[in-house]
Parts: sequence; C-alpha cells; structure tokens
Amino acid sequence: MILPSPTHALLLGGALSAAAALAHLACIAIGAPAYRWMGAGESMARAVEAGRWQPHAMTLGIAAVLAVWSAYAFAAAGRLPALPLMKPALVAISTVYLLRGLAFPLLMPRFPGNSLGFWLVSSGICLLIGLLYGWGTADRWSAL
Repeated sequence: MILPSPTHALLLGGALSAAAALAHLACIAIGAPAYRWMGAGESMARAVEAGRWQPHAMTLGIAAVLAVWSAYAFAAAGRLPALPLMKPALVAISTVYLLRGLAFPLLMPRFPGNSLGFWLVSSGICLLIGLLYGWGTADRWSAL
C-alpha cells in the first residue's frame, strides 16, 4: 500500500474537513430532507420542518469548527500562513477526530435518532481524518 506524504496527508485531511463543513452547510440550505439523508435523526429533521432555529444553529457551529480545522491542516501543510497555537491545535484536532471515530459505541445511546449508517460512516470518516491529521502533524512537527 502506498501512503501519501505527510504534507499530502494534511492536505487530504483538510480537504475532508472542508467537505464535511460544506455538507453541514448543505443541510441548512436544503433543509429536513438533507438532515434525514445525512442520518442526523428524525427529531432533527422534524425540528427543521417545525421552523426551529436550534438545528441550524448547531449545524452552522459544527460547519464553522470544521472549516477552522481545515484551515489548520492547510496551514500545517504550508498552503496557508501559520495560525496561532499550531502545534497544540493540531494535536487537539487529531485527538478529537480520533476519539469521535473510536467512541461511537459510547455516543450512540445519547443520540438514539441517528441511524447506524450515520454512525458507521461518520465514525469511519472521523477516524481516517484523525489519522491523516495525526500522521501529518507528527511528521511536520519540527517545521510547525
């Protein structure tokens, strides 16, 4: 198996984070059908249909965090200027992604409306992104 370079790992991780941010924004733009399709749960979709603002606010917040995380990956790969607290931020981002990817069995009972497909796909993606960020960060540590 051929692995990407650490810089490419960070670029891929950043691109996946950006894509996830865009997917969250698409949910807001499309509405309840997108929330359902993405596996966010029937209660979220119904709240959107009822005109509640909370699902969109939460989704917008997640999209913003993912966009910032994407910027950190691109900065670590040398494609954007350095950002504040690069090393601790990248360690934290890697850790959050890895924990989210691995801890889904513990999280599932707290969010019973989310589909099993949602948990498997999103956890797998989070695990992959966490590995990409972690590997790229570790290898480029001295350059950060």
